[in-house]
Amino acid sequence: MSGGEDQARQRWLLLTLARIVPALGAAFGIVLIGRATEWPEKLLGLGIVLSALLVLATLPRALARRWRSR
Repeated sequence: MSGGEDQARQRWLLLTLARIVPALGAAFGIVLIGRATEWPEKLLGLGIVLSALLVLATLPRALARRWRSR
């Protein structure tokens, strides 16, 4: 494989991980909210969900913009 193909494959893998990992984090936060018995634990779960959704909405686009071919 050429260097360009290797780089494209690595970038595709990173973009895929940048979509999957925050989604798993949001799912973890939802589970935490569901199992929590006290309000501080529920707020922690809500914070995890909101931050994971923010990362999910911004990180892949920022990486793609940074790697855009000119």
